[in-house]
Amino acid sequence: MEGSQLNNIIKSSKNILLISHINPDGDTLGSICAMYGVIKDNFHKECEMLCVSKIPKIYEYLPNVSKIKKLEDFDTSREFDLVINVDIAAIDRAGEAKILFDKAKFRVNLDHHKTNRGYADLNIINPDASSTGELLCELFQELGWKISLGTATCLYTAILTDTGSFKYDNTTASALKAASQMVSIGVRPSEIYKKVYESSSKNHVLFQAYCISKAEFSSDDKIVYTTVYKKDIEKFNAPEDCTEGLCEKLRAIVTTEAAFIVKEINPSLHKISMRSKNIDVAAICEVFGGGGHTLAAGCVIKGSMKDAVKKILDEISKRKI
Repeated sequence: MEGSQLNNIIKSSKNILLISHINPDGDTLGSICAMYGVIKDNFHKECEMLCVSKIPKIYEYLPNVSKIKKLEDFDTSREFDLVINVDIAAIDRAGEAKILFDKAKFRVNLDHHKTNRGYADLNIINPDASSTGELLCELFQELGWKISLGTATCLYTAILTDTGSFKYDNTTASALKAASQMVSIGVRPSEIYKKVYESSSKNHVLFQAYCISKAEFSSDDKIVYTTVYKKDIEKFNAPEDCTEGLCEKLRAIVTTEAAFIVKEINPSLHKISMRSKNIDVAAICEVFGGGGHTLAAGCVIKGSMKDAVKKILDEISKRKI
């Protein structure tokens, strides 16, 4: 029912906008580019894509990713027939692109986060899916939409990255089945893996080594965190996505139960990334207006670096470790 409604609204819409979340990862970028591909291939329509943040260099190989525009490329008074939010758990995660979402004649929310409350006219949400990429694989096949090799590459990337290269607990039989179907179309897993996980610059590796070297431990080493300042990013000339994979490295320590990174946006605003082995970090991040998955979540906290660290530690302390 939801799928056929989406099919009909795309068919009837003359101008369509796809939006990814701020600080984009492989799932939101792979999924938005996959949506762009299927709309073009199956409806013979050009649509537009928007991300308010810079696209990480490692995802530049994705088909059509170069067509993603910035907010300044749009007339924010424009009213689109259809706006589709892709992998956006809460509307605030669209950033300033929210203004175009709110103005749309019809709004769609495609997502897999359990914290998504369903904020659009049409909400297609599957919290059991490993990724929005997996949700889209199933949706495209259910609707009989053609999946090209380019679209398959995008969907495989989305699933690969949100399952941590098929290591996380969300690596289910359905996730592996969807990935396998994309391989059947022609995706080469080794090539995608190298592009995503083996393309770090020397400065990137040295920067992360520095961040790990100054990690702080508490609660008998069950909690570990590190802080990331803008001045240090500049000192190492680290890339935009310099903290990608850093929290996973801290979680990999045998004693770790919960790990987090506090990254300075400005002196009074900090981005939090959390990972855990058994603590519901999505619940912690929801306290601060964020969310995500049980074992991987994020949020933004107003206040100093010291305040942000204390607030997260206080919330963790309320949970049984």
